[in-house]
Amino acid sequence: MDIHDNGPKPNAFDIESATTANDAYRRVAWTGKHLQVTLMSIEPGKAIGLEVHHGTDQFLRIDQGKGVAKMGPAKDDLQETEVEDGWSIQVPAGTWHDVENTGDEPLRLYTIYAPTHHAKGIVQQTAEKAEEDEEAGRDEPPKWVEEVDEKGEESA
Repeated sequence: MDIHDNGPKPNAFDIESATTANDAYRRVAWTGKHLQVTLMSIEPGKAIGLEVHHGTDQFLRIDQGKGVAKMGPAKDDLQETEVEDGWSIQVPAGTWHDVENTGDEPLRLYTIYAPTHHAKGIVQQTAEKAEEDEEAGRDEPPKWVEEVDEKGEESA
């Protein structure tokens, strides 16, 4: 399936098919003025990476595979929940969180950020590329976004 982020214009696509077909670590599927949809693929034994978004709520839904969601008020105070196909994860702003793939196939999920968190349409094949883009300033929300997480993000 060809996903093209058409910005804040109306959009519709088969999110489950797109999510299970996605092979990139992170693929921004749609960027609105107030929220954003990204598709993710986490390889077996890997994780999204422990982080906190201080001003961004996040919703994640697993469409393929199994893993462990870790969330808590501090990076050393996390509760773990086993998750699999069909599960959703809600992460309030200011909550440390990670999702680790504990299965033997890619963990495919989508996530919705509110407000928008990443560059419009960016595709990052690996977690390393995503980190490199963030550090280089290539993964910033577009200027036309009306809400931006001014409080920032931290990684463990």
